[in-house]
Amino acid sequence: MTSPHGPRTDTAGPDDAPDRTPATPGAGEDAAATARPSGAVAGLALGLVVVILVGGIGVLEYPAELMLIVAAAALTIVAACYGVSLAQVLTDMGQKIKRALPAILILLSIGLLIGTWMIAGTIPLMVSLGLELIDPSYLYVLAFVVTAIVASFTGTSWGAGGTIGVALIGVASTMDISLAVTAGAVVSGAYFGDKLSPLSDTTNMSSLAAGANIYEHIRHMLYTSGPSALLALVVFFVAGLSIDAESVDLQIIDATTAQLHELFTLNPVLLIPPVVVLAGSVWKKPPLIVLSVSTVSAMVLAVAVQGFSLAEVFTATIEGFSSTDMLGGEVSDALTELLDRGGLYSMYNSAFFVFCAFFFAAALENAGVLRVLLARMIERLRSTGSLVLATLISGFAIINGTSNALVTFFLVKDLYGEAYRRRNLHPVNLSRSMEDSITITEVLMPWTVSGVFFATTLGVGNFEFLPWAIFCWAGIVFSALVAVLSPLTRGFGIRPLEPATR
Repeated sequence: MTSPHGPRTDTAGPDDAPDRTPATPGAGEDAAATARPSGAVAGLALGLVVVILVGGIGVLEYPAELMLIVAAAALTIVAACYGVSLAQVLTDMGQKIKRALPAILILLSIGLLIGTWMIAGTIPLMVSLGLELIDPSYLYVLAFVVTAIVASFTGTSWGAGGTIGVALIGVASTMDISLAVTAGAVVSGAYFGDKLSPLSDTTNMSSLAAGANIYEHIRHMLYTSGPSALLALVVFFVAGLSIDAESVDLQIIDATTAQLHELFTLNPVLLIPPVVVLAGSVWKKPPLIVLSVSTVSAMVLAVAVQGFSLAEVFTATIEGFSSTDMLGGEVSDALTELLDRGGLYSMYNSAFFVFCAFFFAAALENAGVLRVLLARMIERLRSTGSLVLATLISGFAIINGTSNALVTFFLVKDLYGEAYRRRNLHPVNLSRSMEDSITITEVLMPWTVSGVFFATTLGVGNFEFLPWAIFCWAGIVFSALVAVLSPLTRGFGIRPLEPATR
């Protein structure tokens, strides 16, 4: 799973009705007759939102939740000027939360998972093995490759980042290697694996929304994902070479490894919880069930192998692991920072953020500003390159406005689907453009749900790892290049619509 969202079913296009389209099926029928804002009003409203979010969060560093509420309030006022009540906005918000509830539960389950993997010794074992086996010069490359493998097997960028990603951050922290670069490599690998996995919900939903076969969709993404991944590997390899391996304090590494062995009983049986996750994903079992079984197996190992009491295990599960309270002996500050994490409570802020994000998304949809502006832009598209470029820009803008990838897929399909068909372009072109602009870019901004999840889980700010999330921002660049250069490359990477499917 890439982001906590459920699919949307109201897929009417921007010109299907002269008036406002309800944001939620069956909701606000009397509001449907209200007028939409003019282009000037829509532009001013959207500009205000950008100032609030970018200025408030990115420049002034105000709390993202507060800025989302302020922006949502401003959009609600705009919607009210065109006959949409606050009650309608809140109703639509409730519908979004209802559809996203399974993903919110997965978000909370990952908090449980990290807490139990920590007290069971699973993550300490991974960190110990990493410290013993990983050459500092290749840590960034391995962070990308290993996370990509886990994400491709599980189909979830969140799961890969919340498990192996946490362990890799621990290794980097102990080696005193850049956490920003490591986090960027983890995020890049997580989204590369997620994007090309047939188990991923966003991969399935983007192809479904565009009307493309999922395996054709995955193959078509290689035109842009391949170069992006290659660029990421080269950058991480070169960045790793700049690390002075001799400057890495081996005594600290040895001391940390030794202390982990003193504090935990480390043996291969502790890898059962991650094996459960991988096996459940391969067998396509429901994510909540897989995460629950893995959590329970870790709880059993914490009692049977590590000797913790059941009360301590429950505390780690809910409140997170505490090295000070649960481990005997003195624990170094560096190790405390590594071990003290996880638990249900650790995800409360992220869960609350989901509510703020969906309030903003509901207000944005009801205000109608995006539909007005995008509908005007579509009328001016004259080439394949401009069409794809507009799709990429729109996808990036909408995901940053709604923080809801699956809803964004269907909205972009509504806006551009017919334009792709008229230009004789196969649906995989649209589905790839949506993945390149929506799936892999959401994590970069601190006001999106995925962005908050990764920043919270890895302990690195979005704008810190953004320059190093090579795969995520390179994807949209290569996608634009393939489309814009298609007249010169004789359509390389652009698939025409076959006669049988027109």
